[in-house]
Amino acid sequence: MLAKRMERLGTETAFVILARAKALEAQGRDIVHLEIGEPDFDTPANIVDAGVRALQGGETHYGPAAGKPEVRKVFAEYIAKDRGIDVGPQNIVITPGGKPIMYFLMTALVDEGDEVIYPNPGFPIYESVINFIGAKAVPLKLAEEKDFSFDIEDLKALISDKTKLLIINSPQNPTGGMLSSADLDAIAELAVKHDFYVMSDEIYSKIIYDGSHDSITTRPGMLERTCILDGHSKTYAMTGWRLGYGVMPAEWADAVAKLQTNCNSCTASFTQIAGAEALTGPQTAAEEMVAEFKVRRDLLVDGLNAIDGVTCKLPRGAFYVFPNFSSFGRKSSELESMLLDEYGVAALSGTAFGKYGEGYLRFSYANSQEQIKKALDRVEQMAKALR
Repeated sequence: MLAKRMERLGTETAFVILARAKALEAQGRDIVHLEIGEPDFDTPANIVDAGVRALQGGETHYGPAAGKPEVRKVFAEYIAKDRGIDVGPQNIVITPGGKPIMYFLMTALVDEGDEVIYPNPGFPIYESVINFIGAKAVPLKLAEEKDFSFDIEDLKALISDKTKLLIINSPQNPTGGMLSSADLDAIAELAVKHDFYVMSDEIYSKIIYDGSHDSITTRPGMLERTCILDGHSKTYAMTGWRLGYGVMPAEWADAVAKLQTNCNSCTASFTQIAGAEALTGPQTAAEEMVAEFKVRRDLLVDGLNAIDGVTCKLPRGAFYVFPNFSSFGRKSSELESMLLDEYGVAALSGTAFGKYGEGYLRFSYANSQEQIKKALDRVEQMAKALR
């Protein structure tokens, strides 16, 4: 018999659909993969070379739980310059991917019975971790009519004397929406007024097509009550390297490092060294990747909007679209299964990202233009069959 707490633990549906799609491929089916949030590019050569040199140089041993001191220094210098904030190595904890920051931070800050407000539709692990640690998950609706931002009045209505943490994500998964500077100003005022903390998931901060990234940590009173979650998986096509990090007050960093000691000891040293090269080396490959994503975004959005019954907002960042299929009168989960089983396109139900995702599907455009065109043809076939 499993522990009761396991009943509160969710999952990430992208990996479930990926497994189903792979099983169909094994049967000889042709599947277009638009389900997984993983760049289809190789890690840039300079980063790979740095990792190989580190391995050959003996960087294969345990390191400090919070990260190698010289790498924490590089990460801190990068964040200080990029975000325009005053942080040092003592504010950095390097983890094997970004998810440990979510789990460790909430474990360190949030008690059972506290309330955590999170975006919905949003990355499913937010809600999963909130529930697992025994806190109350309070969904904040992201609205299509607001370009998948949220109404500040809605946020105000959710804040209570039990609110401990607010999670924000900009650019956002699954919608590609972004919070405006005015939104961030208003959130910061509320956080200071009501004395709650913020986890700002900025993992897509370098994958932006319109405008520029803005961090809530630049607002008065926010640096001491915010954790930035960032990492290398998306920007540098390093998903398999497992490299993420948090930027937070030093007291929080000590607690998060202690949790890391208890869970996974440390992050691989050679991966950290490769990550330092990613931040300090040439950015050409990363910039070219974003340029290609923009072409794919436009191709996919234009194609979806040309299908009768489908509407799709133009995302400003990340590499996802979140088209509205509600006119067909079918549940998102039904459309997800139909699209995969009958038409050979792997996508995700909007409800994989929360209850407010009903009526939507998420497509990742981390695939070639040729494959995106093939997917569009198949989605149109499904739409015609449903009309």
